[in-house]
Amino acid sequence: MKGCKNKNRWLRFRIILTLTVFAALFVVLLSRAFQLQVFSGRAMKVRAENQYTRKLKVTPTRGVILERGGQELAATIMVDSLYANPTHISDPRIAARRLAPILSLDARQLAAELSRRKSFCWVKRKITPQESEGVKALNIKGVYFVKESKRFYPNRELACHVLGVCGLDSDGLEGLELACNDNLRESGPEILWRRDAKGKALYTEAVEKADSKTRRHSVMLTIDGPMQYIVERQLKEAVERSRSGAGTAIVMDPRTGEILAMANVPSFNCNNFEVYSRQIRKNRAVIDSFEPGSIFKPFIVAAALEEGVVVEGDRFNCENGSYRVGPKTIREALYKKYKELTASEILKHSSNIGSVKVAERLGKEPLHRYLKAFGFGEKTGVGLPGEASGIVSSASDWTSVDFAAISFGQGLSVTPIQLIAAMSAIARDGVLMRPYIVKAVIDSKGKVVEEFGPQVVRKVISPEAARQVRRMLVEVVENGTGKAARLADVLVGGKTGTAQKYDTATGAYSIDRVVASFIGFFPVEDPQMIVLVILDEPQLNRWGGEAAAPAFKDISEQLVRSFADDMPTRRMAGGEGTGGRIVMTSAPDIAEQSSQEREGDQPDFRGMSLRRVLKIARNRGMTVSVNGSGWAVAQKRMNDKDGNPQYHVIFSSGPFMETRWN
Repeated sequence: MKGCKNKNRWLRFRIILTLTVFAALFVVLLSRAFQLQVFSGRAMKVRAENQYTRKLKVTPTRGVILERGGQELAATIMVDSLYANPTHISDPRIAARRLAPILSLDARQLAAELSRRKSFCWVKRKITPQESEGVKALNIKGVYFVKESKRFYPNRELACHVLGVCGLDSDGLEGLELACNDNLRESGPEILWRRDAKGKALYTEAVEKADSKTRRHSVMLTIDGPMQYIVERQLKEAVERSRSGAGTAIVMDPRTGEILAMANVPSFNCNNFEVYSRQIRKNRAVIDSFEPGSIFKPFIVAAALEEGVVVEGDRFNCENGSYRVGPKTIREALYKKYKELTASEILKHSSNIGSVKVAERLGKEPLHRYLKAFGFGEKTGVGLPGEASGIVSSASDWTSVDFAAISFGQGLSVTPIQLIAAMSAIARDGVLMRPYIVKAVIDSKGKVVEEFGPQVVRKVISPEAARQVRRMLVEVVENGTGKAARLADVLVGGKTGTAQKYDTATGAYSIDRVVASFIGFFPVEDPQMIVLVILDEPQLNRWGGEAAAPAFKDISEQLVRSFADDMPTRRMAGGEGTGGRIVMTSAPDIAEQSSQEREGDQPDFRGMSLRRVLKIARNRGMTVSVNGSGWAVAQKRMNDKDGNPQYHVIFSSGPFMETRWN
C-alpha cells in the first residue's frame, strides 16, 4: 500500500516537471517569436527582401545646360546598357566570343566575367545604337538590356572646357558639370527583380524614388553660343598661324561681369572625353597662372595716377635703355633706347625702365595694396572648379630687384580670368566686377529658382584715373605696340604683353619660350566688351603685338559685325597716325562695313544674324540667297550667268557647328 502511494507521488512529480519544462519552453518560444515579430520585424523583413530581391540603381538623368539664348549645350539622352545573368548562360565562352567583336571587348576577360556564379554582371554600359542592334540580333539567353541616361553634347567641342564632363554614373567630373552637380543631378530610379530559392529571376519592376523629379534643375549660362563659336574658331586659327603650343581667349562684359565666351586650344570632344589627356581637358583660363609681362603695366600706371604721384604730363628718364637696380641691369625689349617718356608713352612703347620709374614713385606698400585691390593673388569666384589664386608675395619680402620686376609683370603670377576681371575695373570707371558664368538655375517647369547678376567687388580707382588710363591705352593701339589690334570702325584701347617663361633647368628666363598676350576693350567711351587673347609659346611672331594682337582683331571684328548694332563707331579725319583726328559717330551714321566688308573684298557673313546679312547685302548691292534661320554658319560664292558674284548663306538656330560644303 505504501509502495503504491510512493509510486503515484513520483508519477505526479514527473508529470508536473514535464508540464513545467514544456511551459517554460513555450514561454521561451513565445518570447522569441514576439521578439522577432515585434522588436526585430522590420530588420527581418529587410533581410528577407535582400535574399529574394535584387536592386540595380539606374543612372539618373541630368538637367540641361543652356547658353544665354536658350540653345542646349549639354543634354541627356536614353541609351541601352547591357547586363547579364551568368546563371542563365549555358556556355560563357561561346557567348563571349559572339559578343566581344560587336562591343569591342576582350573575349577572354568577358568570358571570365560571364563564368562567375552570380546572378548579375555588367557587360557594357551605355552602348551605341549600332552595338545594341548587333547584340539584339544574336539573341543570347541570359543577356539583357536596360535603359540608362547618357550625357550628350550636341556641339561636341563648343565650350568644352567650360562645360566639363560627366562620368559613367552621371556625376559631374569637371567644369560646370562638377560645379553645378547638385543642381543638375537627380536621384535616379531603381530596377528591382524577384528571384526564387535557386536565384533565378522571376520578374522585374521599376521603382522610382519620390524625390527624383524634384531635384533636377537646368542651368543657363552667360555664355553666348554664336559668340563662343566665333572666339573658338579665331583662336584656333591664331594658334595654328603662330604655331603656339596652346591658346586661351575670354570675352567679358565689363559692365556686368558676365563671361560671354571662354575658349581654350587645344579643345576636345565632350562626348568622347576619355581619349583626351587631363592636360588638354583642363580649363587654362582659370586653372593656369603665368607671369603676365608687359600686359600688367596699365595697372601700375593706374595705381600711380590714383595715388597722385604721377600726372599725365610727367616725364620719366628712361636711362637710354639701361637702368641698374641692385645687382641687376634692367633693359628694354629688343634693346631699344628711350631718353624721356610720359606715362602714356611708357605704355605706348611698353617701356620696362619707364614702368620701374613709375613704380618707384608709388612705393612698395601702395603698389602691393593696389595689386590686391585689382584682385591679383586671390580667386575671382567666377564659379568654375579648380580656379587658381595666382601668387603675389608680401611687399615686405620684395627685394629691390623683385619690386622692379613686378612693375613690368615678372616675379608674380596671375590667371587669365584675373587679368580680364582687373581690366574691367579700368573699363568700368574704377569699379571691379566679379566675373560670373552661371546666369540662372531653372526647374523642370521652366521657373527660375535662382538667378545671378552683376556683383560689385570694390572700387579700385577713381573714374577720372580710369578714363586717363583708357586714353593712354588708345594710344597703344593707335600708334604703339598694339597697332595690329586696331579696328576700322570702333575705337579700341588695349595693351600687348610678351612674357618670358622662367626655365627651372637654367635658373633664368628663357629667350625662346614666351607667352604672347593682348587685352583690349571697346568702344573706349563706354566699353561693352573686353577681349583677352593669350598664346603659349608661339614659334612664329613671338611678340604679343605680332601674335596675339591680330587674333584680338579677328575676334573683335566679328563680334562688332555680329553683335554690336548700337555700338558707337568712328571715322579717322586727316589720315591715320599721330596727326589723325578721331571723330565719334553713332552706328546708323556710317556704312556698316568692317575692314573685311569694303568694296572689292569678299565678305565673311559667318556668325551674323539673318537681318544683318541682308542689311549688308542691301548696302553693297549684293545678291544673296539664304537657307534656314538663326546665325550664319556657312557661305559659298557663286557666279550667275553674267559672271556677277552672288552668295548662298546657310543659317542655323541649332548647334553652332561649322557647315562644310561637299
